[in-house]
Amino acid sequence: MTDSQTDIQADDAGAMLRETADRLLADRLTPQARAKTAAGEWPEDLWAALDEVGLPAAILPEAAGGFGVPVADALSLLTVAGSHALPLPLADTMLAGFVLARAGIEVPAGPLAVAQGSDVRVDAAGLVSGHAWGVSFGRHARAVVVLAEGPGGPVLVAVPRHALTVEPGADIAGDPSDAVRFEGVAAPSAPASFGAAGLRAVGAATRALMMAGALGAVSAMTAGYARERRQFGRAIGQFQAVQQNLAVLAGQAASAAAAAGLAAEAVAAWAAAPGPGLLPAVAAAKVRTGEAAGQGTAIAHQIHGAIGFTAEHRLHLYTGRLRAWRDAFGREAEWAQALGRHLVAAGPDGLWPAITAV
Repeated sequence: MTDSQTDIQADDAGAMLRETADRLLADRLTPQARAKTAAGEWPEDLWAALDEVGLPAAILPEAAGGFGVPVADALSLLTVAGSHALPLPLADTMLAGFVLARAGIEVPAGPLAVAQGSDVRVDAAGLVSGHAWGVSFGRHARAVVVLAEGPGGPVLVAVPRHALTVEPGADIAGDPSDAVRFEGVAAPSAPASFGAAGLRAVGAATRALMMAGALGAVSAMTAGYARERRQFGRAIGQFQAVQQNLAVLAGQAASAAAAAGLAAEAVAAWAAAPGPGLLPAVAAAKVRTGEAAGQGTAIAHQIHGAIGFTAEHRLHLYTGRLRAWRDAFGREAEWAQALGRHLVAAGPDGLWPAITAV
C-alpha cells in the first residue's frame, strides 16, 4: 500500500469518526439533557452514549484501552463537540487520558478532569497534598489530573475522586469550574517529562479546537437567522452592512478552523516525537481562535439582536462557552508573549524559518 493510499484511508476514518460524533450529539444532546446539566446534574445517559461509541477513549493507544485512532483525528472530535456547544468534559477526559497514557499511568474509566492551575507537592513517601483550581467539571470527575512538585522534579498525579474536597464554582458559561483540595493522598503518579508547559499547551490546543467548532456553528446559525429575519419588508441579510458583517464572521470562523487544525497536527507530531514545534503552533492557534471568538460573538449578537441573549435562544449556549474556552489554559496575551519569546530566541538567522513554521 502506498503512502497516499494510507493517507486517504486515514482521512476516511477520521471523517467517519466525526460523522458518528456529529450524529450522536445531534440526537442525544436534547434540550432536556442541556437543562439537566444547567441545573448541575450529571447527564449519565448522555455520557454513557459518548462512552459507548468510544469518543472519550479515542485518543488513547490500544495498550491503554483505546482504539489506536491517530491523534489528530481523535482531536478533531473536539471540533465536533464545539459545534454542538457540548456541556460535558470530553476535552479534559481526552486530555487527561492522553497525558496519563504517555506517563504510563492507568487511565481511569469515566469522566476525568485536568487542573489548569495547581499548588501540589509529593513528599518523600509518595503522598500528594495541595490544591488545584480551574478544574472543569471537577465535581463529576472520577479523577483529577494535576502536576506536582516531587523530590526529583515534576510528577503527574491522578487524584481519585474520593480523596478530593470540592469547592464548587462556575465559569462564564455556567459550567462547573471547581477548586479541589487533598491532603496526604496515595495516588497513581509518574514523572512528567513534558512538564507544565507541555500539559498547558495540549490543553490550549483542545480549547482552540472547540472554539473553532463553535465559531463554525455560530457563523452558520447567524447567516440562517439573517435570511429568515425580516425588517423593512425584506430579510436583514439583504442589507449590505449585515452582509459585510456576515462575511467577517465567516472569515473569522475559517481562520480559527485552520489555526486549530495546525495545532492538532502539532500535538500529533509532538506525541510521536517530542520537539519544539508544539509551542509555536499552539500559541498561534490559541491567539487566533481567541481573537476570532471575540470578534465573532460580537457580530453574532449584533445581528441576532436582543433575542440572542435570551435563555430560549441557543446562541448564548455557544457564545458563553466561547468566552469560557477563550479563558481556559491561557488567553491571547499569554500565548502571544510565549510566541514572541520563541521568535526572539530564534535569532536573526532563524527568525524567518521560525515564522514560516508556525
